[in-house]
Order: sequence, then C-alpha cells, then structure tokens
Amino acid sequence: MFVRAPKGTKDILPDQSYVWQYIENNIHELTRLYGYKEIRTPIFEHTELFERGVGDTTDIVQKEMYTFLDKGGRSITLKPEGTAGVVRAFIEHSLYAQSQPTKLYYLTPVFRYEAPQSGRLRQHHQFGVEVFGAKKASIDAEIIGLAMALFDRLGINDLAINISSIGCPECRPDYQKALKKYLADRYNKLCTTCKERYERNPLRILDCKEESCQKLLKGVPVILDYLCEECNNHFEVLRQYLAIMGLDYKVNPMIVRGLDYYTKTVFEIIAEGDNFKGTVCGGGRYDGLVEECGGPATSGVGFGMGLDRLIMIMEEQKVDIPDNTKLDVYFATIGEEAKLKAMELITLLRNNHIAADMDHVGRSLKSQFKYSDKLDVPWVCIIGDNELKENIVKLRDMVTGEEIDVSLDNLVTVLAKKID
Repeated sequence: MFVRAPKGTKDILPDQSYVWQYIENNIHELTRLYGYKEIRTPIFEHTELFERGVGDTTDIVQKEMYTFLDKGGRSITLKPEGTAGVVRAFIEHSLYAQSQPTKLYYLTPVFRYEAPQSGRLRQHHQFGVEVFGAKKASIDAEIIGLAMALFDRLGINDLAINISSIGCPECRPDYQKALKKYLADRYNKLCTTCKERYERNPLRILDCKEESCQKLLKGVPVILDYLCEECNNHFEVLRQYLAIMGLDYKVNPMIVRGLDYYTKTVFEIIAEGDNFKGTVCGGGRYDGLVEECGGPATSGVGFGMGLDRLIMIMEEQKVDIPDNTKLDVYFATIGEEAKLKAMELITLLRNNHIAADMDHVGRSLKSQFKYSDKLDVPWVCIIGDNELKENIVKLRDMVTGEEIDVSLDNLVTVLAKKID
C-alpha cells in the first residue's frame, strides 16, 4: 500500500525549492545588514517550556500542540512557535552574560495541530527575529522596519502596519478589570471558549474569531486608555521612530496576538490584496518571558513571519522570482571518448564555479538537445570525434542557435564571460 504525506504537510519539490532558497538568501543578507546572527534550536522541546513560555491559556497550548511521551516517559512537544526555544537557548548557554543586546534570527519549521488552511499547514515554516537586552522603543521600531525591508526586497506590496500597546503587569490588571466589567452583562452570550477566558485571561477574548463574540466587543474599553506612564511613553517613542523611518502605520488597539507573553508593543503587518487578506507578520515585546522561563530579568522583543503565506502572496502578486539553480552549460556528446572528455571538462568548470552537467542515461544526440531544452540551459557544448581531434568544443547559444568553436584551453574563460 502506498503511504501518502500526512494531512497538513506538503513536499517542496525541485520546481518550487528555488523560491524558498531565494527568500532565505534574502533573509540571510538582510539580517546581516541589521546585525542579527542565526540561531538553530531543536525541532522538539520539553512540553513544560511551551506551557510556561507560550501560556497555558492560549489556543496553541490548549488545542494545537503535537505532544507525546518519549521512551523515557518524558513529555515532548514539536515546536509550535520559535520564540520559546530561543529563550531557552539564551538562558541555557548564558548568552545574557555577554554584552547586550543579543540579536538573533531563525528559519524553522513549526507544528500546530489545526485544520489546514490557506498559507497555514500543520507543518509550516517561519522566519523570526528575537532581540534580548534592549529596553528602548528604538529596537521595536527596528524589527518592524526589518520586516518591511524584507517585503520590499521581495517585491511585495499592499501591506499595512498595525501597532498597539498591550501594557505591562503594572497597568494591565486595571484594564482587565474594566474589560471584565464591560463583559459581565454579556457573559451568557460569549462562546464556550471565551467563557473560560473570562476568568483566566479576559484579554484573550479580544482575539476571538467567533462572529457572535466580535459583535459583543463593539464599544469595548480600549487598553491604550489604561496604560501607565512608562508604557504610554514607550508607545509614543515607538511612533516617533516609525515616523523617522518613513513607515506609515495604523494604531489598532484590538491587537492581542495569540501568545500570553507579550508586554507593551504589539504589532501586525497585514496583507490587503484582492485574493488574500490577513496577517503576514506579527510580534511585539515580551519583557518578562526570559524570567518566566528561569533566566534573569531580561527585556525581549521579536516577530514571526510565515514563509508559506509569504510565498502565496508573492504568487498572487506575480512577483518575478529568479531561478538561480539552473545549469550554465550542458554537454552533448557523441561516443564514449567524448563522454570521458566531457566529464573531465565538467569537473574543471565546476571547480571554477560554472554549473555544468552531461548525459548519464545514454540518450541519442537529438534527445540530449531535447533534454537541454527542458533544462532551459543557455549554452550547450558539443563534443564528438572531430572535436576531440581538433581539441575544441562547439559552443551553441540556445537562444540564437549560433555556434562557435572554442579551444578546450580557453573554455573556462569563454564561458565565464558569457554567463557573467
């Protein structure tokens, strides 16, 4: 019986992988300009890390995690998001003892058990940044700017920045009291999940997607009216930095984000295209998370961006993505002696950073040319008995059909110039 890929997962095939490489290469280049270093954490962690770090009132922990017991009876969870594992590594390896800030980024698969949807599979892929040890609002603005710079590099348009502040442990309790008071008369009309949230974490009700709950939230108190002086000042400075950077934004006090660890700044970058509308990047500040996970009190801020959704938007907007994985030259050979010589030349070209290949399945010369067309190769080197005697190859331009004779001694130089 043939076994298919599990529901909610997909293979990234060779005709698609170059798109992922293009995006990832842009991420590596851009993060270097901003002074971020890559971190790679395990695919799975102890379940407790996510219960403490993500929050046991979140949908992720309550409904969506892939959790299992390993052979030692330990509860293990496939990472449902990137931040908690990075925080654990920051503490475990005492990165807090180094000069701060610590600026990190990662590319990782994440796993959530939920109904597969457009741009969000059970295994999807995330680009994220995390900055530790920087308290100033300037770094909040920087990561928003970094995300927008990536979208600009990739040619993605029709995006809107939404920002808000979610307060801190000092001022948030006052807002939660006001929120509960507002919802008290509407409690019986809340969905079952929000009735549970009402006692444990009423702020999460603002993030409910049920239409009935959304209607109840019209006229709800706004958290920005309850910020303490420190949180309010932080938010105003963030707005000043965004203005200096030339970034347009909208203040949206209904932003909650799906995780419990946020404090102060929260933001979302929303796609506003014709066929896709939704969040493509979200994040904010989490000044208490490192301490909550067992480390010293350390400020933190970051974002997560789904690459699957990013690619979907690029396809919708018909962004031109160069395929840098194609061969530069293909060798069409006639006879065994020519094949041996072709392998020698291919090895030489590859050693000089020229992508080259030849027939390995015994095709006729005509079929070799048909195959080179499928590969979309710009140049074909033809070698037979006559070429071997004259110590040349015939170099054919596959666009114009023009052929020239090239000495084997000059082949590397000639091809290097033509593919430059």
